[in-house]
Amino acid sequence: MTTTEEFIRLNADADVRRLALSNAGRKDIDLTYALEQIAGRQKAKAKLPRWAAADGIIYPPALAMEQCSSEPTARYKAGVAGRLLADAAQARRPHWANMPDNPAEPCATPDVLVDLTGGFGVDFSYMAPLFGRAVYIERQGRLCDAVRHNMPLLGIAHAEVVCGDCTQIIKVISRAALVYADPARRSASGGRTYAVADCTPDMLAMKEMLLEKADFIMIKLSPMLDWRKAAADFGGCAGEVHIVSAGNECKELLLVLSGKYDGLERIYCVNDGQELSFAPSELTRPSHDFQSSHFSYIYEPNPSVMKVGCFGLLEERYGVRQIGRNSHLFVSQEVAADFPGRRFAVETVTTMNKRELKAALAGTAQANISVRNFPLTADALRKKLKLKDGGGTYIFGTTDSGGRHVLIICRKE
Repeated sequence: MTTTEEFIRLNADADVRRLALSNAGRKDIDLTYALEQIAGRQKAKAKLPRWAAADGIIYPPALAMEQCSSEPTARYKAGVAGRLLADAAQARRPHWANMPDNPAEPCATPDVLVDLTGGFGVDFSYMAPLFGRAVYIERQGRLCDAVRHNMPLLGIAHAEVVCGDCTQIIKVISRAALVYADPARRSASGGRTYAVADCTPDMLAMKEMLLEKADFIMIKLSPMLDWRKAAADFGGCAGEVHIVSAGNECKELLLVLSGKYDGLERIYCVNDGQELSFAPSELTRPSHDFQSSHFSYIYEPNPSVMKVGCFGLLEERYGVRQIGRNSHLFVSQEVAADFPGRRFAVETVTTMNKRELKAALAGTAQANISVRNFPLTADALRKKLKLKDGGGTYIFGTTDSGGRHVLIICRKE
């Protein structure tokens, strides 16, 4: 073990900034590399626990760690890839075996995965075990070296690491079951870009070639994009849209393309273990306001559902109603099981009348406050109510179907 490796081992959980200050000027270790590895592993503990648990992993610079997928979103993409692969295999080989029980054990199948924009290799590491051949492409030599080193440590022995320009390398690959891409969303100056055509590589420019080479193409895009426009940009070959959230935060927009599609077929709203899928035609379901002043439960849709805006569909599937047309909070008398979001048991509902507020908040010193379609911000409302943040009480400030500004005081179930 080198002096630098020993330093990394001994300081694995130390404060990186303090380490940088207290060890400045040392010549016996590569301090920049050591701090990068310590910081990378510390971030991986929360973001990539499987990687953090593997000894010897080499971590990339901070930007690559920031941009790489988290473990939950990578697992989700692997699940989508497995379903697509099984569909393609069923059509070509009816007796093809199921995917392996051990995610690190490759399938005995000639199906090929090509990751055009490998990066740190997180998404690749979860999808590669599903394929007989897995090709990782990346322009940055340092990342390629890290992936060559890391994949065997994660039990992936069949990774083919190719360093170079994916727009040229893909031309020599004859056929793939799945092409995956996470195009860079930063300009040459380092600023963020969001439009599909502004990303690198330009997936719109590569579309026709990829459709000829691959059964399916999966593209990871910014969650800031309008999913309707993103799908429309790719025309009729965009058959699936996945809005992926984790920890109640929208993380990514996934598009699945294929020459077999003739327009958008399915939309998926995902948040951790919650998944709502539906056909685009179901987005036209009408929504209704809740006309009664009595309800026992209130529901807050998860971020993926909010982004898609399938509110009429929620009412139809889960037997709930919107408390107000523009509030996007749902209520019911009975429990709506499996609602894709958070559920709260209502304790009381009050207007902003001072006397009503005093009675409703008697004994309440702190609360978690959210607002939807309400004239005050959450911070302004907290200040007005003179409450500290946190605790087990939740308060939603909103506007009901009658136009009243109300506070719904509840507890999370």
